[in-house]
Amino acid sequence: MRLGSSIRRRRGSGGKGPSWKGFFPGLLRTRSGEGPQWWRNIADIRTLQVLALLSLVGFVGGYLFSTRVVYPVPPPPGDLSVIPNLTGELPEDAADTLAAMGLILGTVDSLNHPTAPAGRIVGQSPLPGQLSLVGDTVRVALSTGPEQRPVPDVLRLNADWARTVLETAGFVVEVDSVEADAPPGRVVAMTPEPGTEARIPLDVRISVSMGPPEFEMPLLLGLSEEQARSVLDSLGLILSEVETRFRFGRDQGLVVEQEPPASATIQEGASVRLVVGRRGQ
Repeated sequence: MRLGSSIRRRRGSGGKGPSWKGFFPGLLRTRSGEGPQWWRNIADIRTLQVLALLSLVGFVGGYLFSTRVVYPVPPPPGDLSVIPNLTGELPEDAADTLAAMGLILGTVDSLNHPTAPAGRIVGQSPLPGQLSLVGDTVRVALSTGPEQRPVPDVLRLNADWARTVLETAGFVVEVDSVEADAPPGRVVAMTPEPGTEARIPLDVRISVSMGPPEFEMPLLLGLSEEQARSVLDSLGLILSEVETRFRFGRDQGLVVEQEPPASATIQEGASVRLVVGRRGQ
């Protein structure tokens, strides 16, 4: 290898040292030889940011120009009044309150109200706190007091039916259970009495039968027939049958059998059967 050819090759490379293209081929990839691609991408992003900022500035400026110059908001009128709260006032007092503010009491309606006294204002239009022009009218609604209805007669009805009738009429039902001669589940008393004019809502108390009282059958064995009858009468029991049966010794004339047996659970009005000993003939 000759020295001259080596020098020429080095001069042909420009004397700039080794090429970096082999190490970073993607970094120096260009479009039509006009610079690195990554640098052009950064320039595109900055351009979009500038355009977005200019658009925002234009929108805000256009909005302000249109609302302040082209279509300005008219100033509020100076003759506005705040609607006062008239709830609970009498109509004549409400009229004075409104007149002092340049307003007029308008149509007066009426409705039932469960708690407000009759003649008091319970509603209004416009509502309190709203703005209104001087000279406008304010409508109000007056209470006529709670609604009055007669209490339905539910005596002798089944408890479920009685509750349905009373609640449908607008009353609140309270139930007590009591011992009574009526069949279980039947209404035997109510307060207030049927037909009473009462306001809605009102509590109506009904008493529902649990049936006659229950108690234990007493022991009648060894008593005379007359003594047994006296005990049964005092307990409200019915002596339905007395049978005589031959007996020796002390059982003669005394109760030797009973039905129901002693300590059995019975109700007032139950039937009792006795067997009484007798002397032989």
